[in-house]
Amino acid sequence: MTAVENRWSTPVDNISLSNSDVHIWRASLNLPAARVDELAEVLSGDEQERAGRFHFERDRRRFIVARAALRTILGQYEQLEPGRLQFRYGPQGKPFLADQPEHNELRFNIAHSHELALLGFTRGRELGVDLEYIRPLKDLNQIAARFFSARENATLKKLPSSQKQVAFYTCWTRKEAYIKAIGEGLSMPLDAFDVSLGPDAPAALISVRDDPDEARRWSMQALQPAPNYIAAFIVEGRTWHLARWQWTG
Repeated sequence: MTAVENRWSTPVDNISLSNSDVHIWRASLNLPAARVDELAEVLSGDEQERAGRFHFERDRRRFIVARAALRTILGQYEQLEPGRLQFRYGPQGKPFLADQPEHNELRFNIAHSHELALLGFTRGRELGVDLEYIRPLKDLNQIAARFFSARENATLKKLPSSQKQVAFYTCWTRKEAYIKAIGEGLSMPLDAFDVSLGPDAPAALISVRDDPDEARRWSMQALQPAPNYIAAFIVEGRTWHLARWQWTG
Protein backbone atom coordinates (compact mmCIF):
# COMPACT_ATOMS: atom_id res chain seq x y z
CA MET A 1 0.00 0.00 0.00
CA THR A 2 1.40 3.38 -0.93
CA ALA A 3 2.30 5.98 1.67
CA VAL A 4 -0.28 8.64 2.44
CA GLU A 5 0.74 12.14 3.40
CA ASN A 6 -2.54 14.06 3.63
CA ARG A 7 -5.97 13.58 5.20
CA TRP A 8 -4.98 14.20 8.80
CA SER A 9 -8.23 15.38 10.35
CA THR A 10 -8.98 17.46 13.41
CA PRO A 11 -10.83 15.18 15.85
CA VAL A 12 -14.38 15.80 16.98
CA ASP A 13 -15.39 16.00 20.62
CA ASN A 14 -16.11 12.70 22.38
CA ILE A 15 -14.04 10.69 19.93
CA SER A 16 -14.54 6.93 20.22
CA LEU A 17 -12.49 3.89 19.27
CA SER A 18 -14.23 0.63 18.35
CA ASN A 19 -12.72 -2.85 17.94
CA SER A 20 -12.67 -2.37 14.16
CA ASP A 21 -10.87 0.99 14.29
CA VAL A 22 -7.21 1.84 13.91
CA HIS A 23 -6.43 5.43 14.86
CA ILE A 24 -3.08 7.01 13.99
CA TRP A 25 -2.34 10.44 15.46
CA ARG A 26 0.29 12.90 14.27
CA ALA A 27 1.74 15.32 16.82
CA SER A 28 4.27 18.12 16.47
CA LEU A 29 6.84 18.09 19.27
CA ASN A 30 7.94 21.66 18.60
CA LEU A 31 5.67 23.67 20.90
CA PRO A 32 6.25 26.96 22.75
CA ALA A 33 8.09 26.67 26.07
CA ALA A 34 5.08 27.91 28.04
CA ARG A 35 2.88 25.18 26.54
CA VAL A 36 5.52 22.53 27.25
CA ASP A 37 5.50 23.59 30.91
CA GLU A 38 1.70 23.26 30.99
CA LEU A 39 1.81 19.81 29.42
CA ALA A 40 4.42 18.66 31.93
CA GLU A 41 1.75 19.00 34.63
CA VAL A 42 -0.21 16.01 33.26
CA LEU A 43 2.80 13.70 33.52
CA SER A 44 3.24 11.36 36.46
CA GLY A 45 5.99 11.91 38.99
CA ASP A 46 8.25 9.26 37.46
CA GLU A 47 7.70 10.71 33.98
CA GLN A 48 8.63 14.17 35.20
CA GLU A 49 11.72 12.67 36.79
CA ARG A 50 12.66 11.01 33.51
CA ALA A 51 12.18 14.31 31.69
CA GLY A 52 14.51 16.03 34.13
CA ARG A 53 17.32 13.58 33.38
CA PHE A 54 17.69 14.62 29.74
CA HIS A 55 20.90 16.55 29.14
CA PHE A 56 19.58 18.62 26.23
CA GLU A 57 16.55 20.86 26.56
CA ARG A 58 15.22 19.81 23.14
CA ASP A 59 15.16 16.15 24.24
CA ARG A 60 13.38 17.06 27.48
CA ARG A 61 10.80 19.05 25.50
CA ARG A 62 10.21 16.28 22.99
CA PHE A 63 9.76 13.68 25.72
CA ILE A 64 7.28 15.86 27.64
CA VAL A 65 5.18 16.68 24.57
CA ALA A 66 5.12 13.09 23.29
CA ARG A 67 4.15 11.69 26.67
CA ALA A 68 1.53 14.39 27.23
CA ALA A 69 0.06 13.70 23.78
CA LEU A 70 -0.21 10.01 24.68
CA ARG A 71 -1.92 10.79 27.99
CA THR A 72 -4.37 13.33 26.59
CA ILE A 73 -5.42 11.07 23.70
CA LEU A 74 -5.84 8.06 25.98
CA GLY A 75 -7.81 10.27 28.35
CA GLN A 76 -10.22 11.14 25.54
CA TYR A 77 -10.81 7.49 24.68
CA GLU A 78 -11.20 6.38 28.29
CA GLN A 79 -12.99 9.57 29.47
CA LEU A 80 -10.46 10.04 32.25
CA GLU A 81 -8.23 12.91 33.29
CA PRO A 82 -4.84 12.38 31.61
CA GLY A 83 -3.00 12.62 34.91
CA ARG A 84 -5.05 9.78 36.41
CA LEU A 85 -3.97 7.18 33.87
CA GLN A 86 -1.69 4.47 35.20
CA PHE A 87 0.68 2.45 33.06
CA ARG A 88 2.14 -0.99 33.47
CA TYR A 89 4.97 -2.45 31.41
CA GLY A 90 5.63 -5.75 29.68
CA PRO A 91 8.85 -7.78 30.06
CA GLN A 92 10.57 -5.76 27.30
CA GLY A 93 9.17 -2.42 28.46
CA LYS A 94 6.10 -2.09 26.24
CA PRO A 95 3.57 0.06 28.14
CA PHE A 96 -0.12 -0.70 28.57
CA LEU A 97 -2.92 0.73 30.67
CA ALA A 98 -3.58 -0.82 34.05
CA ASP A 99 -6.98 -2.35 34.90
CA GLN A 100 -8.17 -2.96 31.33
CA PRO A 101 -10.62 -5.71 30.29
CA GLU A 102 -8.65 -8.14 28.15
CA HIS A 103 -11.37 -8.61 25.50
CA ASN A 104 -11.62 -4.87 24.86
CA GLU A 105 -8.22 -3.65 26.01
CA LEU A 106 -7.08 -0.36 24.54
CA ARG A 107 -3.72 -0.99 22.88
CA PHE A 108 -1.34 1.78 21.87
CA ASN A 109 2.12 2.44 20.55
CA ILE A 110 4.17 5.59 20.04
CA ALA A 111 7.16 6.61 17.95
CA HIS A 112 8.93 9.92 17.65
CA SER A 113 11.77 11.24 15.54
CA HIS A 114 13.16 14.75 15.22
CA GLU A 115 10.17 17.09 15.73
CA LEU A 116 7.29 14.69 15.07
CA ALA A 117 5.51 11.88 16.89
CA LEU A 118 3.10 9.20 15.69
CA LEU A 119 0.74 7.46 18.08
CA GLY A 120 -1.36 4.42 17.22
CA PHE A 121 -4.45 3.11 19.05
CA THR A 122 -6.66 0.02 18.73
CA ARG A 123 -8.88 -2.13 20.91
CA GLY A 124 -8.35 -5.84 21.38
CA ARG A 125 -5.57 -6.17 18.80
CA GLU A 126 -1.86 -5.46 18.95
CA LEU A 127 -0.20 -2.81 16.85
CA GLY A 128 3.18 -1.20 16.38
CA VAL A 129 4.21 2.10 14.80
CA ASP A 130 7.56 3.49 13.80
CA LEU A 131 8.71 6.82 12.41
CA GLU A 132 12.05 8.05 11.08
CA TYR A 133 13.29 11.45 9.97
CA ILE A 134 15.25 10.98 6.76
CA ARG A 135 18.85 12.07 7.09
CA PRO A 136 21.89 10.97 5.06
CA LEU A 137 23.66 7.86 6.30
CA LYS A 138 27.22 7.31 5.16
CA ASP A 139 27.27 3.75 6.51
CA LEU A 140 23.86 2.72 5.15
CA ASN A 141 25.13 -0.45 3.50
CA GLN A 142 27.03 -1.55 6.60
CA ILE A 143 23.99 -1.02 8.84
CA ALA A 144 21.79 -2.95 6.44
CA ALA A 145 24.30 -5.80 6.25
CA ARG A 146 24.33 -6.03 10.04
CA PHE A 147 20.59 -5.81 10.76
CA PHE A 148 18.57 -6.62 7.64
CA SER A 149 17.77 -10.12 6.44
CA ALA A 150 19.50 -11.71 3.45
CA ARG A 151 16.37 -11.19 1.36
CA GLU A 152 16.12 -7.52 2.30
CA ASN A 153 19.81 -6.91 1.61
CA ALA A 154 19.50 -8.55 -1.79
CA THR A 155 16.60 -6.25 -2.66
CA LEU A 156 18.46 -3.19 -1.42
CA LYS A 157 21.58 -3.98 -3.44
CA LYS A 158 19.57 -4.19 -6.67
CA LEU A 159 18.18 -0.67 -6.31
CA PRO A 160 19.83 2.35 -7.93
CA SER A 161 21.75 4.63 -5.58
CA SER A 162 19.05 7.30 -5.85
CA GLN A 163 16.50 4.95 -4.24
CA LYS A 164 18.59 3.27 -1.57
CA GLN A 165 18.20 5.83 1.20
CA VAL A 166 14.40 5.82 1.08
CA ALA A 167 14.37 2.03 0.78
CA PHE A 168 16.62 1.73 3.83
CA TYR A 169 14.32 3.86 6.00
CA THR A 170 11.29 2.09 4.57
CA CYS A 171 12.71 -1.25 5.65
CA TRP A 172 13.81 0.03 9.04
CA THR A 173 10.44 1.52 10.00
CA ARG A 174 8.55 -1.59 8.91
CA LYS A 175 10.85 -3.87 10.89
CA GLU A 176 10.70 -1.66 13.98
CA ALA A 177 6.91 -1.48 13.78
CA TYR A 178 6.68 -5.29 13.88
CA ILE A 179 9.18 -5.62 16.72
CA LYS A 180 7.19 -3.07 18.73
CA ALA A 181 3.87 -4.75 17.94
CA ILE A 182 4.96 -8.10 19.36
CA GLY A 183 6.55 -6.40 22.37
CA GLU A 184 9.90 -8.16 22.00
CA GLY A 185 12.15 -5.13 21.64
CA LEU A 186 15.58 -6.06 20.35
CA SER A 187 15.39 -9.50 21.96
CA MET A 188 14.19 -10.68 18.53
CA PRO A 189 16.93 -10.29 15.90
CA LEU A 190 15.96 -7.93 13.08
CA ASP A 191 17.21 -10.42 10.50
CA ALA A 192 14.80 -13.11 11.73
CA PHE A 193 11.96 -11.83 9.52
CA ASP A 194 11.44 -10.16 6.15
CA VAL A 195 9.51 -7.03 5.21
CA SER A 196 8.95 -5.39 1.84
CA LEU A 197 11.09 -2.38 0.94
CA GLY A 198 11.09 -1.93 -2.83
CA PRO A 199 9.62 1.33 -4.19
CA ASP A 200 6.70 -0.46 -5.86
CA ALA A 201 6.09 -3.13 -3.21
CA PRO A 202 3.08 -2.79 -0.90
CA ALA A 203 3.94 -2.54 2.78
CA ALA A 204 3.97 -6.06 4.19
CA LEU A 205 5.45 -8.46 6.70
CA ILE A 206 6.53 -11.15 4.24
CA SER A 207 7.79 -13.96 6.43
CA VAL A 208 9.02 -14.82 9.92
CA ARG A 209 11.67 -17.46 10.37
CA ASP A 210 10.54 -20.56 12.32
CA ASP A 211 6.86 -19.49 12.14
CA PRO A 212 5.38 -19.81 8.63
CA ASP A 213 1.90 -18.72 9.76
CA GLU A 214 2.95 -15.54 11.58
CA ALA A 215 2.97 -13.16 8.60
CA ARG A 216 -0.67 -13.94 7.77
CA ARG A 217 -1.69 -12.70 11.22
CA TRP A 218 -0.72 -9.09 10.44
CA SER A 219 -1.44 -6.27 8.03
CA MET A 220 0.91 -3.36 7.45
CA GLN A 221 0.58 0.11 5.98
CA ALA A 222 3.10 2.81 5.07
CA LEU A 223 2.64 6.47 5.93
CA GLN A 224 4.36 9.69 5.01
CA PRO A 225 3.17 11.98 7.81
CA ALA A 226 5.28 14.99 6.73
CA PRO A 227 8.03 15.86 4.24
CA ASN A 228 11.33 14.08 4.98
CA TYR A 229 9.66 11.51 7.25
CA ILE A 230 8.89 7.84 6.63
CA ALA A 231 6.58 5.79 8.84
CA ALA A 232 4.78 2.47 9.02
CA PHE A 233 2.34 0.68 11.26
CA ILE A 234 1.33 -2.95 11.60
CA VAL A 235 -1.88 -4.32 13.08
CA GLU A 236 -3.23 -7.74 13.95
CA GLY A 237 -5.93 -8.85 11.55
CA ARG A 238 -7.02 -7.82 8.09
CA THR A 239 -10.37 -6.12 8.65
CA TRP A 240 -10.15 -2.67 10.18
CA HIS A 241 -10.86 0.96 9.42
CA LEU A 242 -8.11 3.57 9.52
CA ALA A 243 -8.53 7.16 10.70
CA ARG A 244 -5.72 9.71 10.77
CA TRP A 245 -5.91 12.46 13.38
CA GLN A 246 -3.93 15.60 14.09
CA TRP A 247 -3.13 16.31 17.75
CA THR A 248 -3.07 20.06 18.25
CA GLY A 249 -1.39 20.22 21.64
